[in-house]
Amino acid sequence: MALDIFWFLPTSGDTRYFGKPGSGRPATNRYLRRVATTAEDLGYDGLLIPTGASCKDPWVVASSLAPVTSRIKLLVALRTSISGPTASARQAATLDEALGGRLLLNVVPGGDAAELAAEGVYYSHDERYEAAGEFLKVWRSLLQGETVDFDGKFHRIQGAKNYFDPVQKPYPPLYFGGSSDAAIRLAGEQVDAYLTWGEPPESVAEKIERVRAEAAKHGRTVRFGLRLHVIVRETREEAWAEADKLIENLDDDTIAKSQENLANMDSVGQKRMLALHGGRRDKLEVSPDLWAGVGLVRGGAGTALVGDPETVAKRLLEYRDAGVDTFVLSGYPHLEESIRFAELVFPLLPGKQPVTDTDFHTGGAFDIRAAKASAS
Repeated sequence: MALDIFWFLPTSGDTRYFGKPGSGRPATNRYLRRVATTAEDLGYDGLLIPTGASCKDPWVVASSLAPVTSRIKLLVALRTSISGPTASARQAATLDEALGGRLLLNVVPGGDAAELAAEGVYYSHDERYEAAGEFLKVWRSLLQGETVDFDGKFHRIQGAKNYFDPVQKPYPPLYFGGSSDAAIRLAGEQVDAYLTWGEPPESVAEKIERVRAEAAKHGRTVRFGLRLHVIVRETREEAWAEADKLIENLDDDTIAKSQENLANMDSVGQKRMLALHGGRRDKLEVSPDLWAGVGLVRGGAGTALVGDPETVAKRLLEYRDAGVDTFVLSGYPHLEESIRFAELVFPLLPGKQPVTDTDFHTGGAFDIRAAKASAS
C-alpha cells in the first residue's frame, strides 16, 4: 500500500537548534514558499499548515502558495471555535477552487484555553468538541448544496447557503486529531481522517482501534495519519548525535518553564505527550528509535524517529501495519531536512520514488542544488 507523506510548513519560524541564538529563521512568505515548492519538487504528497497564536494565518499562507504550487495538497486549519461555519464553508470552496481541488481541512477545536480566551472564546474542554460537532454538521451541509436552518446549543443558523461549489465532492476532506473521549466521538461521527501525534506504536494502535469502533457505530470508516518529527542521517550514530545537538543549548530552567506551561493546557493529547518523558533528559527514548526531545520545549508533536534510513523506514512501516496510511513529518530546519529525508528514505517506502537533481527546478528565486549543498 502506497503511503502519503506530508511535510510541515513552519509558519511560526524555523530553527536549526533549540535555544541557540542566531540559528532561527523568520517565517517570511519567501521562506515558506521555498519550503513548499521544495516539498512539491521532492514528491511529498501534502503540506500541513499549522495554526495558533504564534503562527501566521493559515488561510492567507495557503492562498499565497496557490500560484507557486501545482500538485501538492495543502492541509489547512479549520478553527471551529473562533470562526463561523457559513463563512468558513465559503472560504473552503473558494480556496479549493484556487488550488484546483488540492485543499484538505484540519479541524482544530483548540487545545489551549488561555489562547482561546485571547480570542474571546471561553468554552470548556468538552464544549469545544460539542461546538465543533455542530459546526461541522452545518459546514458539511452547506458544501453539499443544502440551504441550512440550524438551532443548536452553540450555533443558530437561518437560511444559510453556499453559492460557490468546491472542486472536491462532497467537500474537501476533513482531518482531525484529539485524544479525549469527546474528540474520539467527534472523529468517529464526522471526519474523514484521524491524526495522532507520534506515541509508541502500541499506543497508536490502541487509539486507532478506539476511533474505528466509534466510526463503526455510525456505519463509517476513517483513515489514519501520524504527526511526528524525523532525524535521519546516513548512520545511526550521526542521527543520534544530531538529536542531542538539537537540544544541547537548552538549560534546565528553560525546560522546566516550558513543561509547566504545557502542563497547564487542558489538551489530553498534550498531557499524553508530556507523560512520555516527564521533562527528563535521561528518559527521552520512549520507544525503540522514538525520541521525545522536541517535547521538552515544544507543544504539539513532541517526538521524532531517529536513525539511519533503514531504521526510520522500518519504524514508519510498523505504524503502517497498525493502520496508518499518512505521515505528516517535519525536521529542523524544515527546508534542508525535507531534502535529506526524501533522498534517504523515499526509496525505502512504498509508492515513493528516488530523488534526483532532474526532479527539481533550478534558477529563479530558489536553486535546489544550493539548498542541498547547505544541507550537507
